[in-house]
Amino acid sequence: MNVVGQAANGEEAVRMVHELKPDVVLMDLEMPVMEGVEATGLIREQHPEVAVIILSSFSDDSHLLQALEHGARGYVLKDTSASTMVNSMLAIVGGARVMSGPIADRLVDMLTSKSEESLDGLTAREVEILKLLASGLANKQIAYRLTISEKTVRNHISKVYEKLGIDGRSSAVLYAARNGLVDL
Repeated sequence: MNVVGQAANGEEAVRMVHELKPDVVLMDLEMPVMEGVEATGLIREQHPEVAVIILSSFSDDSHLLQALEHGARGYVLKDTSASTMVNSMLAIVGGARVMSGPIADRLVDMLTSKSEESLDGLTAREVEILKLLASGLANKQIAYRLTISEKTVRNHISKVYEKLGIDGRSSAVLYAARNGLVDL
């Protein structure tokens, strides 16, 4: 295995893939100029033969789904050992998909919760966030409790509002109380 290049940002990564034609790209999500998800999508669109593995500290639903939707073949956490990372890259070159244990667990949870949608089409995660929001927690507190980013919390809250046809926290609290999610 040879490292053929290292990019400082997503735009540079896309350019370097075009020039160097690697078998595998190890992509960070948080980068300047162009985020890793967008760079992954461009790489997979322009070079479908190149496998992209996301290497991230984020294990939340939003990052995981965006990465997979943009063509990532794997998603591993930054605390993955070097030997496991090498094995992951070899597996991906062989055509497999690779996920860190917690990421695979999260993906299974998401798929399971989608089949258990309730309360006007909300997923289990959206219901969980609605309960926390209605119990008075701020976005930052919800993010901390669920070990996800504040941006992800805001995205979930926006989806909840859209699905329920409501326009703010007070309406969300009323909805949650009416549906037995919280006591007022």
